[in-house]
Amino acid sequence: MATFFKGRHWVAAGMFLLALLLYIDRICISVAKDPVAADLHLSDKAMGWVLSAFALGYALMQVPSGILADRFGPRIILTGIVSFWSALTALTGAAWNFISLITIRFLFGVGEAGAFPGMSRAIFSWIPLRERGLILGLNFSGSRLGAAFALPLVAWLIGSYGWRMTFLILGGVGVIWAIVWWWLFRDSPETHHRLSQEEKEYILAHRQQQDTGTTEQLTSSQLLASKNMWSAVGQYFCSNFTNFFALTWLFPYLKNKYELDAMEAGWYAVAPFIAGAIGNWVSGGMVDAIFRKGNWNRSRKLPAILGFALAAVGLVGSLFMDTPAGAVFFLSIAIFGVDMTLSPSWALCVDIGKKNAGAVSGTMNMAGNLGSFLTALAFPYLTDWTGSVDYFFYVAAGLNLLAITLWLRVKADQGLSY
Repeated sequence: MATFFKGRHWVAAGMFLLALLLYIDRICISVAKDPVAADLHLSDKAMGWVLSAFALGYALMQVPSGILADRFGPRIILTGIVSFWSALTALTGAAWNFISLITIRFLFGVGEAGAFPGMSRAIFSWIPLRERGLILGLNFSGSRLGAAFALPLVAWLIGSYGWRMTFLILGGVGVIWAIVWWWLFRDSPETHHRLSQEEKEYILAHRQQQDTGTTEQLTSSQLLASKNMWSAVGQYFCSNFTNFFALTWLFPYLKNKYELDAMEAGWYAVAPFIAGAIGNWVSGGMVDAIFRKGNWNRSRKLPAILGFALAAVGLVGSLFMDTPAGAVFFLSIAIFGVDMTLSPSWALCVDIGKKNAGAVSGTMNMAGNLGSFLTALAFPYLTDWTGSVDYFFYVAAGLNLLAITLWLRVKADQGLSY
């Protein structure tokens, strides 16, 4: 067992747990929506702004946090940001009005922004190229399992201890992760004294090589001139429009439309996130399997295109269901599909970003979370303006189809030069 579970697998396990924590802390505001809104006297539109404040802070800090991860390394950056956002999670429980809550959630988004760019930089240094898809798939499955786990857990915690104490408890868990990461992780396998010489040599021989011929920093003009970068940015915007609905409005949507209590809605809402976790595993395996057959570009494009097609079908299909079980079945197809796009998306960023993987993935994630920002507002406002949730689902489905056309342009093996 000791020889099978290598040092790089422990690094992957740490990132899996981080993704788990990331989404537990993120989705708890959705589960707590009704008691928070009742205590602070907030409407659905006001709660939409609270949810979107997180996405805005998260989007705006993607590129800066990615640059910091590239410059200072994922050890110090991930330790610092997890400690910071955990403090903001705890402070959410101390909010006393709309302004305090929206400020805290904006800063919470700022804190969480560096998580995936930091992990991307760690993956570049630690994970061989042939293993990249599966590791990314496992990481993102952690986020979905965290969301699934959080729904009934947070509903139970709120019912037992109240929403304020629930946020305090979750904040404490994050501080523990940060301490362990700082103690055990190092920025590169070369500097990790507990790693065997055999594994160090294997990682160095099989990981993607840096461009050693230049010391120039990545510039905004390089990003703006790259078709690969624009494709990555556009498709991730489309992906997050669907994904953030699941993380924010899915629970209250099911609860209100089908007149469920909190625990019933929580258990129904678990299924799409479990499906999303499976979608990440399937996609990650596909990415690596196709890559090992010698087709780098197809290994990124095919899983993503298939995923976006499933997402569009699932979103539209859910509208024709009269029961929560039927709606959840099709929404699970949608989230399975949209989560299939995550592993190839982030693999593409590491492919084309190389030593600047943090900045490139941060740029993509910034655009994606502008989609999240719009989702949090589009759902309540479109529903209010049109009197129906259907229009939101049709818009989301259309964006998924648009993303397919963007993936058709991708050439992962040509870097930022294409």
